[in-house]
Amino acid sequence: MSAPGAADDRETWPLWEVFVRSKRGLSHVHAGSLHAPDATMAIKNARDLYTRRNEGVSIWVVPAEFITTSDPDAKGMYFESPAGKNYRHAVYYKKSEGVKHL
Repeated sequence: MSAPGAADDRETWPLWEVFVRSKRGLSHVHAGSLHAPDATMAIKNARDLYTRRNEGVSIWVVPAEFITTSDPDAKGMYFESPAGKNYRHAVYYKKSEGVKHL
């Protein structure tokens, strides 16, 4: 592979999505994207770009081509408000006697 900006600009490095865990026990959070020729270089570049101030304890890089996302135009189908779907809420149920912490 050639580096972006080289004489042969037709070939570009694959896109990687970067996830950083800021502290032990927390989830990884998407930090950004970068181009790199392989996973090892993607980790090194992600460390330099997204953890410069020593804020991370773990980095994940994932090839962007392997991430499947929902279609933003299909937002209603995935994230529709629960209005009109009362069966999703347990408001019609009564608490049994003797049940604590419900």
